[in-house]
Amino acid sequence: MCALAACQSAEQPVVEVFRPEYQGVQTRLLEGDLVNFLVTMQRARDRQDVIDYAECAAAQYALIRGFGFARQVRTNVVEEGGLWRGDAVYTVSPALPRGLRTIDAEVVVQNCFEKGIPTV
Repeated sequence: MCALAACQSAEQPVVEVFRPEYQGVQTRLLEGDLVNFLVTMQRARDRQDVIDYAECAAAQYALIRGFGFARQVRTNVVEEGGLWRGDAVYTVSPALPRGLRTIDAEVVVQNCFEKGIPTV
């Protein structure tokens, strides 16, 4: 019986808890409606966590500036020694911009809040 119990506990999946450490956002207005977001975090699972962090910053920034939308131009992600950095550029606008990578700022900020991802 004891051997059977050991087999059962060994088969149970190990669940890792995601506990990212968001270390801040730097925002730079590049030109007109073009904005650069530099984000830093630790314990990201992969590059998508860094991209999500930058998107949350962009969405909140758009709302702060009185805009309802943003469009991702590019996001570069690097990881070195467990420190993840994202360098993202977005345009912000009052109307839905053309393109495939557009975001509705209010919806994204709410989603970020629900996921525990900080915004600007």
